[in-house]
Amino acid sequence: MTGSGGLVSVVVIFLDEAAFLEEAIASVLAQTYSNWELLLVDDGSTDGSNRIARRHAEADPARIRYLEHPGHENRGMSASRNLGIASARGEFVAFLDGDDVWLPRRLERSVALLREHPQAQMVYGATQHWHSWLDAAAPARDRVPGHWFRANRMFRPPDLLVRYLRQTATLPSPLSMTVRREALLEVGGFEESFRTLYEDQVFLARLCLRHAVYVSNEWLDRYRQHPDSACAVGNARGEETLARRKYLAWVESYLEAQGFRDSEVWSALQFARALDERPATGWRARLSRLARRAANSAADRLLGS
Repeated sequence: MTGSGGLVSVVVIFLDEAAFLEEAIASVLAQTYSNWELLLVDDGSTDGSNRIARRHAEADPARIRYLEHPGHENRGMSASRNLGIASARGEFVAFLDGDDVWLPRRLERSVALLREHPQAQMVYGATQHWHSWLDAAAPARDRVPGHWFRANRMFRPPDLLVRYLRQTATLPSPLSMTVRREALLEVGGFEESFRTLYEDQVFLARLCLRHAVYVSNEWLDRYRQHPDSACAVGNARGEETLARRKYLAWVESYLEAQGFRDSEVWSALQFARALDERPATGWRARLSRLARRAANSAADRLLGS
């Protein structure tokens, strides 16, 4: 076990995850990096998952705490992560949702990268989209999406945000992010008006606008694919389009407030808004995405960036 690189506050949010929460907690307990505290944040569960969290907190009160909103309210993913951040004591903060899991070296590698790259305020890696959790004998659908750019390097601000808006980079999963707590507090954590969809992208906009980020090709976490996840439910309800437009409007207001109206990232935002207002479909959309990715990769190779 290793653990000399600084305390990591692990924020696990959950809402009615009784079927999966035990496994998520076990993946934290199994970490090769031992210097962590675990903050189990209940977003108003009614299925008994809070009993699982409380049991672990009672068994190891020095390292594990149970948190909930006043009145056991449901306030959404952003507010729940913020509750964990506000209670965190660590130098670093890492995120895990109650239905996902980490591989054992997840914290060890993240802390090592932050130590190796002191200018980076966040590190993230790739994430496995995990289908085989239901049938371990059938892993064919499991996949680890690429970043669409050369990784294992640090990105200066606002490079990643420009790439996200221009759709020349895949978006990281929150469960792969480890952030310096000071940077989290500086950017204000998560935007609580985004309860589910796009809450991670709003946070990325805040952080990547002004802070350097190290991106790794390693994958050390598993994003469980199931129909009851927050993203799956939102998409099934047809909420994605409205959520994206709300996100782009928020980014515009944020960039204006931060003085970035005449900038590369502002141009990228206008590109994203134009693309959103005139959506391509079918083979034209796929061809457009492939062309943008290819152009971005070619530029990276040419510039060595």
